[in-house]
Amino acid sequence: MSEFAQRLLQWFDRDGRHDLPWQHPRTPYRVWLSEIMLQQTQVQTVIPYYARFLDALPTLPDLAAADTDRVLALWAGLGYYARARNLHKAAQVCVAEHGGDLPADFEKLAALPGIGRSTAGAILAQAHGQRFPILDGNVKRTLARFHGIDGWPGGSAVEKAMWTLAENHLPDTRLADYTQAIMDFGATLCTRHDPACMLCPLQDDCVARREGRVEQLPEAKPGKPLPERRTLMLLVHDAGDRILLARRPAKGVWSGLWSLPEAESHDEAREFLSRHAPAAFDAGEALPLIEHVFSHYRLHIEPLRWRVADTAAETGDNNDLRWQPRERLHELGLPAPVKKLLGNLP
Repeated sequence: MSEFAQRLLQWFDRDGRHDLPWQHPRTPYRVWLSEIMLQQTQVQTVIPYYARFLDALPTLPDLAAADTDRVLALWAGLGYYARARNLHKAAQVCVAEHGGDLPADFEKLAALPGIGRSTAGAILAQAHGQRFPILDGNVKRTLARFHGIDGWPGGSAVEKAMWTLAENHLPDTRLADYTQAIMDFGATLCTRHDPACMLCPLQDDCVARREGRVEQLPEAKPGKPLPERRTLMLLVHDAGDRILLARRPAKGVWSGLWSLPEAESHDEAREFLSRHAPAAFDAGEALPLIEHVFSHYRLHIEPLRWRVADTAAETGDNNDLRWQPRERLHELGLPAPVKKLLGNLP
């Protein structure tokens, strides 16, 4: 066993996290669900969502059989909704092609929607004790600092070098514990900001610490200012306490979720209302502006509200529009800023 792995495991035995819900038991389905939720999201945020999701859909066949809206509603608030859609698709593939279980073969597992090399390695190592490396953000940060690796870890050459190092550090035994250890280490000690170097079991051999480059490594992606976008959100609220919702397109941000209808201009909003809601545009009430930041742009939302007489709750043949009772909004997947806006309505 390498010195690197030995020190990490000793640290994990003493100070690692041993009571995470997906550790007891480490079944493939439970590990897979946790790994997908933990992409782009911290452990403390994931735990309540994980518990709720698992309680509602305790097995892979349950997930595969679930309605898309139910899956998205359970996911709502975690963001990066492509993760939930891929989770659902992968479960359906497993039922159709793998007997209702996640395959234990690396190539077949990595080919499933939303999984890929690192997540497949994490599942196989933790659920089956197989010897595969992972390379999530925590591991990249750890390797960049320990080995003093220059360059952005997302670049192909740097990432290739990191995969080699990640594999070289693997122990021959305790693969589940080692995988959890290196993730825990990056999440709790070798953190992005203010890492606890004085407590680090690897500090004596860490190049970044020796050279005073801990804050500089790993190097950030060469950045550009986030583009700015604006949209009007049309909040039509009837006397029966129903909200007019529109399903988002199949591609793009919030894809497949239910949200408020949007318009790019007042003229477009006026036309939408004339076709779909008994509301006069000029009677709209301007609500406080909302700013929502995505990874690739900043969205400025201008909500406009109309209170209308009781409707027949009909939207014609348009399956992408629906009047949803406010007390049943929780049944649908809603984007976080929309959920917050509707939750604060008087």
